[in-house]
Amino acid sequence: MLELRFHSRGGQGGVIAGKLLAVAIFKEDRFVQSFPTFGVERRAAPVMAFVRIDDKPVRIRTQIYKPDHIIILDQSLLQMLDVTQGLKSGGTILINTEKKPEDFDFDDSYKVVTVDASSIAVKHGLGSVTQPIVNTSILGALAKILKIVKIESVVAAIEEDVPAKTEANVAAAIEAYEVAVG
Repeated sequence: MLELRFHSRGGQGGVIAGKLLAVAIFKEDRFVQSFPTFGVERRAAPVMAFVRIDDKPVRIRTQIYKPDHIIILDQSLLQMLDVTQGLKSGGTILINTEKKPEDFDFDDSYKVVTVDASSIAVKHGLGSVTQPIVNTSILGALAKILKIVKIESVVAAIEEDVPAKTEANVAAAIEAYEVAVG
């Protein structure tokens, strides 16, 4: 079983990113589970979303405490939370940031990858400069970096489940996929 944890702020699309990833994985005939957890339910509050992926039915129903990979939609959360808590050795930390991976001081047992999903989202009119909605951009990068889902499945999930600015969201995911390096 593969377990992922998304860290974001309310309004950035972290919960929807988890849901869209689950839809994309399901389209590839695998079993998947997606659910969020959040404290204070308000815009900009820290939010976590979880995704489990397996080739057999997923029966466990708890929060993910030892994720294989972590996706961070807002780098400011790095100063607030220990996002690596429970992250398995060899896990990937995908961060939405303008910075380079070597600018971060994480344990050497993790692979750090960065993508400027915010700029991509703003370029495609998703949110605003001060509050970009980066969920589809980060999913495009995730498809490229983690290789757990095909970009075509991500695009199909966006087309199916994102009713507003569908074309812009697809374009953001594809652009992030194309520029992501890892």
